[in-house]
This record gives sequence, C-alpha cells and structure tokens, in this order.
Amino acid sequence: MTDSLIPLALAARLRAYAPYSNYFVGAAIATDAGVFSGCNVENASYGLCNCAERTAVFSAIAAGARTVMAVVVATRNGGSPCGACRQVLAEFADPSCPVACVDETGTLVLETTVGALLPHAFTPRNLAH
Repeated sequence: MTDSLIPLALAARLRAYAPYSNYFVGAAIATDAGVFSGCNVENASYGLCNCAERTAVFSAIAAGARTVMAVVVATRNGGSPCGACRQVLAEFADPSCPVACVDETGTLVLETTVGALLPHAFTPRNLAH
C-alpha cells in the first residue's frame, strides 16, 4: 500500500521550507477520504515549526478524513517520524497502519507500523469513562 505514496512523499519533500535545519521532509498518507501530502515548514521561532507528517494529517482531517491507513515519510536519509508526529498518527491510525521511511532517492530504509513506532500510545481509549 505504501509504494504508490513514495513519489508523492518525495515530491512533497521538494516543497519543504527548511532554511534553518536544511532537513527537508515530505510525507504522504492514504486515508478514508483520499491521499494527502505534506512537507515540513520551519519558522524562525522554532517552536512554531510543523513536521511533514502532521501537515499531511491535518490537511486530511480538514478535508474530512478520520482514518489514516498508510504513511510514507521521505527524508535525506530515511529518518523516522518524531515523537509528536507519532502521537498524532496514533490518534488517527490503527496500530497496524504501515509506515515506510525512504531516503531522498526513494529507497526504503525502514518499514514498520504506527504501533511499533509508539507502543502503548495515549489514545482516545484512555479517556473513556
């Protein structure tokens, strides 16, 4: 399921705004409302930066999606999602949701799941009364 998302993640990576870290990231996700992509967007006030994965998820949610079914992240070296992105993915994806991390050439570096990236995630189930 992730193979078709790789070119979209690579294309999103080229649109990243990363003048401070020079670490360009693109993400593409398949959802119940279609496919969405996102890139990282940095800011001189570092706390206001947004990662590619969260940009993609938030775009999907704004378009009506509620379930993430597959994720591809493209970086220079195949880096995996940060902790904040892992938590956001855990909110909208089943623990078995596939996550693929590719390098800038599209070569697969890591193939895993949301559950493996964030075991024992805090989810809406924890808030049930």
